[in-house]
This record gives sequence, C-alpha cells and structure tokens, in this order.
Amino acid sequence: MIQRPMTTSPRIAGLMVAVTIALDSTMASRANSADQAASDLQIGGAKIEVTVASGPIDLPRPRVMEWIRAAANAVAGYYGHFPVTHERILIVPVGDRHGVLSGTTWGYGGARTRILLGQSTSADELDRDWIMTHELVHLAFPRMPENQHWIEEGIATYVEPIARARLGQLDVRQVWGDMVDGMPKGLPQPGDRGLDRTPTWGRTYWGGALFCLLADVRIRQRTENRCGLEDSLRAIVTAGGNMETEWRIRRALKVADDATGVPVLLELYDQMKDAPISIDLPSLWRELGVEQRGREVIFDDRAPLAGVRRAITAHVDTAG
Repeated sequence: MIQRPMTTSPRIAGLMVAVTIALDSTMASRANSADQAASDLQIGGAKIEVTVASGPIDLPRPRVMEWIRAAANAVAGYYGHFPVTHERILIVPVGDRHGVLSGTTWGYGGARTRILLGQSTSADELDRDWIMTHELVHLAFPRMPENQHWIEEGIATYVEPIARARLGQLDVRQVWGDMVDGMPKGLPQPGDRGLDRTPTWGRTYWGGALFCLLADVRIRQRTENRCGLEDSLRAIVTAGGNMETEWRIRRALKVADDATGVPVLLELYDQMKDAPISIDLPSLWRELGVEQRGREVIFDDRAPLAGVRRAITAHVDTAG
C-alpha cells in the first residue's frame, strides 16, 4: 500500500507569506517570458488558472493539464462544486527528477497552489499522484489557528483518496487498504495530550484523518446513511468557509453539524481535543467489513457497517 508522506504545510504566515507570494510572482513572470502563458480550466463553477514556470517537462502540456483537471474534478465532485471561484496553480519543473515532489497551498491574498514537478515524470506517475488532489482539498476548509492545523491536514488526508475513488481514479480496495495501514499512525502515543495539544506528524495528518473517518461513520450511523461527512464539509464551504477565510474551529463544526442534524463533529472534537482517546481500529474494520490479507483487501458485505463503507466510497458522476 502507498504510504503518504508529509507535504509542505499549507499555513504560511507573516514574512513567509510575503516571500512566497513574491517568489511565485517571479516564477509566473519567468513562465510568461518563456512563452508559456497561463492556461485556464473551468471546473465546478471555478476558474483555475495554470501557469508553468520556465524549465523542461518531458510530458506534453495537455497531459499535465489533464492531471490537474482530474484532481480538480475529484474535489468538485466530493464538495458538489469547486470550493473557491478562482484558483491559481503554479507548476515548477525540477530537472533530473521523477514524480510530483511536493505541494503548497494557501489562501492569503487569493487561493494559490504551487507544485514541484520532476522533469522526467511519466504519465503513469501523474495517474498515481495524490499530492495535487490533497492540495486542492485544502481550499475547502477555512484557515485555523495553529493548534488546529490537524483538522486542515486531516481532512485533506481523508478526503483525497475518497474523492478520487468516487470518480474511478483510484481503486476502492486501495483506499481502504491505505486506511488500514495509515490510521494507526494517528493513534495517541505515550505523552499525548489530545489533537489540539499534540502537533506531531502522525497526529496532525493521520490523527486528523482518523477524526474524519470516525465522524463519517457516526454521521452515517445516526442518519441511517442519509448523510455523510461530505454533507458536513459542503455546508462549511456553502457558508463561505474556504481557505481564503479564517474561522475558529467550533464555528466550522457547528455549521457542519447543523447541516446533518446530528452533533457528531462537536462531540468528537470535545472528546479528542485535549485527551488521548484511543480507538479500537481492528473492531472498526471488522464492523465496516474490511480485512487485509497481506497486500490484498477483502470486503465482507455481511458486516454490520458494510453499507456505511460502500456509501463512503460510492461512485459518482464527474463534476465537470
């Protein structure tokens, strides 16, 4: 199974923001001077402006745009529309390297994403990439105070593979296999003081993702599968909460819970914010009907929560 490493943090403050914006302006100028003008995509009600900085990329430009379109469609499909009206993506070629190397997304002064792309990246590597989708998911949640950085990264870690699977971009068995592999990294370790007070890599990314998984399952249980986490997260975007805004976490979770009619997110937050709540993951996988045998994932459709599992990764039509 794929182990997702940590990407560059999307939260940039103070001087770092100014430096990053200035750097991207310089890179955009280089791109235009190199006769690589920006291209626009219209997806999910949004204009996505793509600029490639100067430097060689072995793949043709249309193939790179196809990769970006697929990621944006996955995000728009999960949220019902793209979370911001105008997004700027800067692709920075990196010579003598393969693959998508890193990504950064921020909302200060308008939504922006910067992706470092290896010059020798293959089409297959783009098809397997998760970083672009992860970064675009960040656009769909308001900026949080530093001690709630875990919910920003947790949502991006959890939603990315599900959004891709729903459009057939990722095999459903891989999604659940990666969860079985990854979620234990989010469990509290000795000395843990809860999600708000334990800013380790595991708790920030996988602890946040575990919070999302528990919320998704509990929302579906308490609404008899009529609602899921996507309904909660969509409500936040509809209320104006995206990465171009800065909210407090309780405001976001209250909006989300009101949308489903069950206070799951606020309840989970109060339980997990400042206490090391441990979760019996093996029992959860059994209830969902997920079993990992070596590198193979087996589904048990007779399991008590098999319907919840199927609904979480249910196929949807493309968004645009």
